[in-house]
Amino acid sequence: MSTEAQVAVVILNYNGKKFLEKFLPSVLKHSNQHQVYVADNGSTDDSIAFLKQHYSQVIQIENKGNFGYAKGYNLALKQVQAKYYVLLNSDVEVPQNWIEPVIELMEAKDKIAACQPKILDHAKANCFEYAGAAGGYIDRFGYPFCRGRVFNYLEEDRGQFDDAREIFWATGACLFLRASAFWEVGGFDDDYFAHMEEIDLCWRLKNIGYQIYIEPKSVIYHVGGGTLNKLSKRKTYLNFRNNLTTLTKNHPNKHLFFKILIRLVLDGVAGIKFLLDGQPKHSWAVFMAHMTYYRWLPKTLAKRKHQQQLPNFKFNCSNMYNGNVVFEYFVKGKRTFSELQKGFFS
Repeated sequence: MSTEAQVAVVILNYNGKKFLEKFLPSVLKHSNQHQVYVADNGSTDDSIAFLKQHYSQVIQIENKGNFGYAKGYNLALKQVQAKYYVLLNSDVEVPQNWIEPVIELMEAKDKIAACQPKILDHAKANCFEYAGAAGGYIDRFGYPFCRGRVFNYLEEDRGQFDDAREIFWATGACLFLRASAFWEVGGFDDDYFAHMEEIDLCWRLKNIGYQIYIEPKSVIYHVGGGTLNKLSKRKTYLNFRNNLTTLTKNHPNKHLFFKILIRLVLDGVAGIKFLLDGQPKHSWAVFMAHMTYYRWLPKTLAKRKHQQQLPNFKFNCSNMYNGNVVFEYFVKGKRTFSELQKGFFS
């Protein structure tokens, strides 16, 4: 099957010349003539000049500011004509045959709207990487985790997750999207800026009948990083704000109010822990995330109502973890996906 005309690889860049220098050659070498785009989010380094000088075959899209992952990609993808988008972080090395297995799976199953490859650590290639690992899930209170990564515990890849299967969310580090489905739900939520926008997108796609998959025949190597105590306060703020917003927008009515209350309490505990660990800026970030969540609530509920008017809409929590991953990890000491999965998934 020829896929050359229907696949576009789109890299969002913000002051990432060093990553483009290091990883763009592998993308161009192993993308089998698929068109590669770099969408620049108002970089202030010389990324654009570097691309013009060395990579004229790359189509450049210049956004007029740093709009983050969500709006940055929304603006860029409006200028890309393809059946499938491949959204690729700039800090990713790709090997041969990283595109075709995913596209073949999506061509065979037309209900798959989003799919990811297996994500391994660029610095330690026998281990899963934080941002996506072998496919994403959330628990009943909206906390995300992955096959191969629960909180900060990263499993070694021993082939234990080499089956293509439906998951809850696919990582934004390397996200294959069916373009028609992406626009059917309106793309990413611009308000998110960054972090968890792919989880929100995947849940909205699930809610109108699409599936989210992983295809481990495709493998990439991501630099990334995700150790919580190394995060910036801005990243902490975005994660807590967007997590609550995602749950409010997409969860069925039943038990939603109760779950939001539990989440607010658990977030408060996290904020206190930050404070006790000598990280008051992160504690303040959690507080401010909650303040923004409350301020956004009318707008969030309006988005929720708008979503319910889409054709084929039905709240979908399939492949949600029915337990509390926070309790299982921090209290019961369960570290691996195999320890969590026994008897909990819907």
